[in-house]
Amino acid sequence: MEPTPLYMLFLSSVFCCRPSQVLTIPYEATQTAVSLRISPSRSQFFKYESVSLSCEDQGSSAGGRVRRNTTKRWLEECPADWGVATTGSPCSIQDTFPHDSGVYWCESGSGEHSPSVNITVHEQGVILESPVFPVIEGQAVTLRCLYKDKEATKPSSNFTAAFYKDGSLVRTEAAGEMNIPAVSTSDAGLYKCSNSELGGSPESWLAVRAPPPAPAPLLSLPRLLCSILVTCPYLVVTALLLEMCCRSRGETTRQSRRVCPGGTFNGEEEL
Repeated sequence: MEPTPLYMLFLSSVFCCRPSQVLTIPYEATQTAVSLRISPSRSQFFKYESVSLSCEDQGSSAGGRVRRNTTKRWLEECPADWGVATTGSPCSIQDTFPHDSGVYWCESGSGEHSPSVNITVHEQGVILESPVFPVIEGQAVTLRCLYKDKEATKPSSNFTAAFYKDGSLVRTEAAGEMNIPAVSTSDAGLYKCSNSELGGSPESWLAVRAPPPAPAPLLSLPRLLCSILVTCPYLVVTALLLEMCCRSRGETTRQSRRVCPGGTFNGEEEL
């Protein structure tokens, strides 16, 4: 298979760096017929965590194929080259490893590609849990700072964490997570978290998009009643005028028949 320019772009984004240094590429918020779904919805994982991936294709019920480029191999397809198919998920990684770090995307049967997502897997340290896909303006968003060492079986967020956006400190949270009650487009950017003793996380892109346009409002009951009250008098007047016109025509017709019935004039034969 001859690589296309898009494939070469994917390849260059991961081959220039080691697994622990895979760069975070902002999620492309373009609308395409095929889209990638990731569960849990984040891009940073610890070793041995599981992740499920699937494709949604609006033009086909097949759903498309999940593909990836890593620092070791490229143009791999799931589950033929990596991952497994499980009940409820056509592509899953049961135990992630650092070599699973790379660029993931979906490809439809017609060759169309979804926006790509960078997934990074870390053995230990600090990572940031944030939505991997664009969130709708006005929704609540929680960013969580997670830490895990080699001896721990599960990551923890029970520590003080400082959160940064585009390199500037936003605020420090004692519980290890930052809540945004109603996200806006100004909240979009590169986020990271850190602890003075535990270290810092890689940056993760938070994308925010405008809500879909609201449907046209239906006519409310007060407006409907008002319209009926305004229209009814015109309808009544029109009906009365039509009735008067019909009666007038009827009277004229009857008078004409009395005047000239069968060639006579007032009942006498014409001389």
